[in-house]
Amino acid sequence: MIPRRTCAFSRQSKFFATLRAVASSKSCMRPLALLVPCSMIVVFTVALGGCGERSGAAPAAPPPVVKVTSVIEQDVPISIEYVGTLVGYVNAQIRARVAGHLVSQKYTEGSLVKAGDVLFQVDPRPFRTAADQADAKLRLAESQLSQAKAQVDGSQAQVEQAIAKVAQDEAQVKRAEATQRQTELDVNRYTPLAQRGSVSQQELDNAVQSNLANLAAVAAARAAVLNSQASVSQARAAFERAVADVKTQEANIAAARAALADAQLNVGYTTVLSPIDGVAGFRGANIGDYVGPSDTTPLTTVSQVDPIYAEFPVSEQRVLTVLRRWDADPRAPRNIELELILADGTVYPKRGRAVALDRQVDVTTGTVLARGVFANPGNVLRPGQYAKVRAAVDTKKKALLIPQRAVQDVQGVRQVAVVRPDDTVDVRAVKTDARVGSQWIIAEGLNPGERVVVEGGDRVRPGQKVRPEASAAASAPTK
Repeated sequence: MIPRRTCAFSRQSKFFATLRAVASSKSCMRPLALLVPCSMIVVFTVALGGCGERSGAAPAAPPPVVKVTSVIEQDVPISIEYVGTLVGYVNAQIRARVAGHLVSQKYTEGSLVKAGDVLFQVDPRPFRTAADQADAKLRLAESQLSQAKAQVDGSQAQVEQAIAKVAQDEAQVKRAEATQRQTELDVNRYTPLAQRGSVSQQELDNAVQSNLANLAAVAAARAAVLNSQASVSQARAAFERAVADVKTQEANIAAARAALADAQLNVGYTTVLSPIDGVAGFRGANIGDYVGPSDTTPLTTVSQVDPIYAEFPVSEQRVLTVLRRWDADPRAPRNIELELILADGTVYPKRGRAVALDRQVDVTTGTVLARGVFANPGNVLRPGQYAKVRAAVDTKKKALLIPQRAVQDVQGVRQVAVVRPDDTVDVRAVKTDARVGSQWIIAEGLNPGERVVVEGGDRVRPGQKVRPEASAAASAPTK
């Protein structure tokens, strides 16, 4: 190939040689004088272009490169997002159970505490004094009970002695009655004999006097029996009083023991403990404050945050749909899986589950409060935190999925550039359904397996030939 500068020099030499030949011809001298200016331009132009590359028609532009992905057909769970609030699994408001001065704080605010850890200390001295007094009263009641039991034993012995005396007196009555009957027989026998003169009047009078004396002895014995019976009644009454006194003292002991237990319980309440494992909040009282059960502000609040609840309102219509589905199919799964989207837009890695619906519909908002539970081992989630709760409420069978970036909105009409099997472009209007992550569900306009443009769709026109390349990021199926 001749270098460009060499070729130009050669053309110039030929051009000037031609001019000289024409000038040497006298017959043509005059006409050539007029033609030289134009012919110089033409010849020079032709000479300059004769040695270079030959110009021809502009070559056709190559087909543009576009990124494509296939239309995916799969069952897709349909999710709904709700605005929720995180709530402690247990929120224990810590209050003083006895009235007294707060003398110390034993925990660090905002730190994790265990069940049984000491949080605060109320001055225990007045309550210890009350416990000592209650203990002294219990000991006194126990002593009085011992005395009452001894009195019972003495009264029981008196009753037994009185009963024995009654028995003795009754035996004496029987002996007196027997003796009296004997003397009465003597009187009855001596009376006719004395009238006949068989016995003396003296013997009869002695018999009569003996009978009268025996009658008096019988009366005296019977009176002694009555006295003994009265003594038995008195002894029994004393015994019953002693038994009643024992019961009274036993009741006093029970009351004293209850008072001691209450006093000891109050001593224990002066040490304020955490009832659960959780995060302890800021204190609500300062050291030296007089605190008590009637305080409206708790000393602090301990929240169990692992697991943690997420509460969110669900529309009444959605609740009816779910409940009717469960009623129609008792075997339908009850465990609805939940996903948590935090305030910074990140998805919480631990999935949760729905656990409860409130008992009533809020008449103001027409919603039912639902509650889900999430594991929170790192205590990242805290009560009161804002979050979105995503719930899979249905499953769309054989849904067609394409990336959202493949859909273009042109004056309210959603369009998708489809690459035909011959690599030409077909722009179609489509009807979209729900969004699933970064993809659209296509209700109308596409078929499974068709290739759609995800990058470069704005640079192509219908019928244009393109060079498709697979989009690796978009080819992965959506979970």
